[in-house]
Amino acid sequence: MKISEVMTRDVQTILPEQSIQEAASLMQRIDCGALLVHEGDRLVGMLTDRDIAIRAVAQGLSPDTPVRQVMSSGIRYCFEDEDVQHVAQNMADIQVRRLPVLNREKRLIGVVSLGNIASIHSQRASDTVLRGVAKAH
Repeated sequence: MKISEVMTRDVQTILPEQSIQEAASLMQRIDCGALLVHEGDRLVGMLTDRDIAIRAVAQGLSPDTPVRQVMSSGIRYCFEDEDVQHVAQNMADIQVRRLPVLNREKRLIGVVSLGNIASIHSQRASDTVLRGVAKAH
């Protein structure tokens, strides 16, 4: 089974120039803990609620601080045509709960999460990812 068959396609993104307050408000509105950051049609980073807490609030930064200043760059990703088990193993190895999904032109088309992988009822893929995430905590 390919990642494109299990990923979430409707992905909310934010621009690097937007404020962390705007990002936090969007996270609250859509009930998520991470946003992908894009410039034009390219993925340039990811911002998590933890990034806001640790890199902004704990450092005393203003709510007007641009997302670019606290986001994580160098984002790991997978391709839409990759096998679910392969991606699950990769997620376990790098100990992440979600990965952006790109097409072969490296354009963002979705995101795959632990929940997406668990939803396919592949015990092998689910166990692989969960073991990797458990190592991280």
